[in-house]
Formats: sequence, C-alpha cells, structure tokens
Amino acid sequence: MKKLVRNAFLLGVLIILGAGFVAGMGVAAAADAPPPSRTNTLRIAAAADLKFALDELLKDFRARHPDARVEVTYGASGNFLAQLSQGAPFDVFLSADMSYPRKLVEQGLVAPDGVFPYAVGHLVLWVPRDSPLPVEKLGMKALLEPGVRHIAIANPQHAPYGRAAEAALKSQGVHDAIKDKLVLGENVAQTAQFAQSGAADVGIIALSLALAPAMKAQGRYWEVPTSAYPRMEQGGALLKKAQDPELARRFRDALLGPQSRPLLERYGFTAPGK
Repeated sequence: MKKLVRNAFLLGVLIILGAGFVAGMGVAAAADAPPPSRTNTLRIAAAADLKFALDELLKDFRARHPDARVEVTYGASGNFLAQLSQGAPFDVFLSADMSYPRKLVEQGLVAPDGVFPYAVGHLVLWVPRDSPLPVEKLGMKALLEPGVRHIAIANPQHAPYGRAAEAALKSQGVHDAIKDKLVLGENVAQTAQFAQSGAADVGIIALSLALAPAMKAQGRYWEVPTSAYPRMEQGGALLKKAQDPELARRFRDALLGPQSRPLLERYGFTAPGK
C-alpha cells in the first residue's frame, strides 16, 4: 500500500514538473518569436477638445485604411508633452496649442517639417438647459450671480483651454470675484463633464464640446469673444520615432485636407489663418 502511495506521489511530481517544463517552453517560444510588425499602426495623442470631431473623422480614415490599427488617447496637451518628453510611444501629437509641438521640436523628437497647424479653437460658457443662469444675456457677468457656487475650467497648468479660460476671466474683470469658486478639471473634457453632471453650475469649455450631440441637447452656451483670450491656434506634430511614418503622414494629410474642413467647422473650429 505504501509503495502504491509513493508511486502515485512520484507520478504527481512528474506531471507537475512536466507541466512546468511545457510552460517554460512556451515562455521560450514567446521570447524567440519575432516582434510584431511596426507598420500599419497609428497611435495618436490628442487634446481632449478633439474627442468628438476626431472620432468622426477617423471613421472615414479607418475605412480608407482597413488594414491599419488606429489608437487614440485623449487628454491634456501639457500632460502629453511631459509623456512624450519621457519617450511615450505615440506617432502623432495633436495639441490644443502650438507651443507644445514646438517644444518637442526643441527636444529633437519631431520629424523634419513635422509641425503643422490644423485648427483654431474657441471658448464658451456652458450651462445645463434648465439652469436659471441667463448666460446668453449676461455673458461673463453671469458668473457673478449669487446662485453660482462652482465654476469649472480646465487646469491652466497643463491645459491650453484652462489658460485661455483664466485669461478670459481676467480680461473680462471677473476673475478676482469668482476665483474661489473655480473647480479644475484635468482636461477640458473633464471640465465639460463637471458642468454636465451638475458638479459645477457652469463650465468654461471648448466650443467643439458644446457642439457635440449630447452636450448640445442638454445645455445652452454663450461664446466668449475671441478678443478676451489669446488666439487658440492648435497644432500637431509627427513624431520622429513613429512606427509607420507614412501612415502618420497620411493621417496628417487627411486631417488638413478639404474633406475634413467642413467636419471641423461643424464642431466650431475655424481654419488656421482665418
């Protein structure tokens, strides 16, 4: 009986060791396998104000390049600058300003002639449709109404739309009166979410987000005069280490092409130079 138990135990050990050996072979095989192809992949780091416009534009781009794998990450332009400076694996950077792409040029991270302007953005004051705030009538002065407790803007430290909102508040003479009511979003899309969810009474956000279907149906807005803040010319960069430089250039050409202009204008962007 003891012999049978000992034999069963040894058999179990052999099975476990055999399984470990097979698993080890699997690891070795994976290590020896060739790396995946670097072509037909496009990774885009895009400013949050582009969320809806770019998603729509990429439907056509993907249809024209069915073999391409296109990935988009949205966020604050300043955060992307920091990530790209540390080697983040993106092929194209679409910033909400021109200064961040130019800083990447200074760091030697951009392909030759790889910086390009693609649009001019605009600011609005956005409130839910049932809000009592008459933003269309009062404009920035609506922020001084006693019922306003929280005002959402993007973080000026790393979001160009946050810097523009802060500049507009100052130029319109209301910043000092409402600065303690400011709620900072990580990026302009999160700022819009604060206003949309009721976490803030009003949001100073990108016109492109106010014109997105959900936001447009649920709210009202007043467009901040462009004279109230520095011109928001938005620019992109083709990264020198792009996995598929040709695909990155095709995307840039599609973004700047005549077929994309009506779409961008529908989301409130104006063409560079206008």
